[in-house]
Amino acid sequence: MSHVIRQISRRSMLKAAGAAAGAAGIGTAAIPTPAAAAGAYAHPGLLHTRTDLARMAAEVKAGAAPYTAGFAKLTANRHAQSGWTANPQATVVRGGDGQNYVTLYNDIHAAYQNALRGHISGDDAHLDTAVAILNAWSAKLTALAGNADRFLAAGLYGYQFANAAELVRDHPDFELARSQEMLSTVFASVSDRFLVDHNGAVITNYWPNWDLANMACVLAAGIFCEDKAQVARAVDYFKHGEGLGAVKKAIPVVYDDGLAEWLEAGRDQGHALLGVGLMGTFCEMAWNQGIDLYGYDDNRFFKGAQYVAKWSMGGDVPYTANTRAKGAINGWSGSETVSEAAAVDPASTRPIWAMIANHYTKRRGMSASYLTQIAAKSAPEGGGGDYGPNSGGFDQLGFGTLAFTRDKSEDTPASPSPSATASPSASSTPPGGSAPRPQGSTTPSASPASDGDLAATGSNEVVGWTAAAGVAAVAGGVLFMRRRDRVRRESQ
Repeated sequence: MSHVIRQISRRSMLKAAGAAAGAAGIGTAAIPTPAAAAGAYAHPGLLHTRTDLARMAAEVKAGAAPYTAGFAKLTANRHAQSGWTANPQATVVRGGDGQNYVTLYNDIHAAYQNALRGHISGDDAHLDTAVAILNAWSAKLTALAGNADRFLAAGLYGYQFANAAELVRDHPDFELARSQEMLSTVFASVSDRFLVDHNGAVITNYWPNWDLANMACVLAAGIFCEDKAQVARAVDYFKHGEGLGAVKKAIPVVYDDGLAEWLEAGRDQGHALLGVGLMGTFCEMAWNQGIDLYGYDDNRFFKGAQYVAKWSMGGDVPYTANTRAKGAINGWSGSETVSEAAAVDPASTRPIWAMIANHYTKRRGMSASYLTQIAAKSAPEGGGGDYGPNSGGFDQLGFGTLAFTRDKSEDTPASPSPSATASPSASSTPPGGSAPRPQGSTTPSASPASDGDLAATGSNEVVGWTAAAGVAAVAGGVLFMRRRDRVRRESQ
């Protein structure tokens, strides 16, 4: 009898999703509702809403392109198969001895892909598999450990776990309260701490993607756990944070041609693409709760994404010299100056573009030539497991062609929710003008090899990330920051 009740409950959940989409019309983006302003959050309401899920299901059932190509990528992925068995750990280690974080990211992607597939296909076996994976981890995981890379684990896998869990939060067998507790204590608390003290480093020691990963975790966990203060902290950091993940730090210069410099383009292509994907993820999750960060500061993110899209396809872009202070507070210090955009491989990609391109061109009706071109070039987007076996291939949840393709909408953009209010900040860049150029020394200085480094950054694993077609592999890619000569390991 209980099994029958469960089946009815799940079918009712899917019917409710379909009804919600029917009112808006398949392929039409719903007007973001500032749910947090009314004292509640919309669920599901991270990367996907009920309307989104129903649109995907209807379009796939109708055999509509490009949804069918995107769904084929999902069903072919080994992580999207029902019956995946989780391998939970009590402590997950990223960075240093005893690394075992591979298990975590593979299981999270299996949970997400099965949950997404279950909603689209209506097959309960996939939803059951997702629930079993997530329940296994929430029952066992108690800590994250390792060197500085543990903050990457908190940020990346925290926002991903929240998104997978959000898709099954109404499943009768899902341990919602236990997952909320784990996200709050194991993931979000670590990410929150990183954004406050940056592992004891000077504020600019860590490149934008470090902040952005942890910002995404704080926001996703805040929405999943319905913690208004946490959501407000994440949104305020996006607008006014001191670290390089804040939008005006990650995108420091707006040029007269409407493009805006992405700071990490001076580092390498893999990290720049990672940062754009994470900022897009942050904006999408906020949008689905009625908070418009896509359009913040005269569409600053749009201009930065266009810049990275053009550059990644081999186009010439300007780059204003930028000097970044590095080091530990009351410890070693140094600086690094970057004066030009790094070389790129136009064949290399990440599954990040469909979400961003569809927001600006379909929801907002804007012209976005570079975003449109690179999204088409990257389609159909896959997900974890389709971009190589290493951690860099699992930094995004992916499947954007399936999940974010939409028809043009007459919807108006969301207004910032009172739950995430912060003091207003005028744009530092006049419309169509150029922002003041960052000042700093033009002479780089190396960190002393003789000093212990409290702000060690990045894994010594050379991470490969590949083009969607499997043509190119770039070494040293995702979330790899050169290990300094001596690293002081910190306990959690």
